[in-house]
Amino acid sequence: MDKTASMVEPKLTIGVMSKRSGCNIETIRYYERIGFLPPPPRTEAGHRIYSEDHFRRLMFIRRCRELGFHQKQIKILLRLVDGAHYTCAEVKEIVVQHLSDIQQKIADLKKLESILKNMSAQCKRGMVPECPVIDALTCTNTNS
Repeated sequence: MDKTASMVEPKLTIGVMSKRSGCNIETIRYYERIGFLPPPPRTEAGHRIYSEDHFRRLMFIRRCRELGFHQKQIKILLRLVDGAHYTCAEVKEIVVQHLSDIQQKIADLKKLESILKNMSAQCKRGMVPECPVIDALTCTNTNS
């Protein structure tokens, strides 16, 4: 067996990329359109042929999305990685800001939970047309 043949990087179709990553085919194409993934070479028939580098980058993007990073943050992270001149401090700054955003969302959700609990506690499940929950939602009840 030729040693150079075994060292050749396997080529991946978009279907294989999708199955291996768990990422929808249209999402992969979208990531190409917005510049997250570099355009892969194509066969003579026009089919995309991805490399393992494409796959690793796709998994990086997917993990960022799973952790709630926004497109702008992912773009910055990708630029840092692509330039290979990033410092841990630069990455940490992005992560700390993202953590702060998430902590604010959690605080907002806790407030929302409290408001909804209070609104639902006012309901006596009566058969009358007046409903304190509807009143609170329409701002006719100033006690909420």
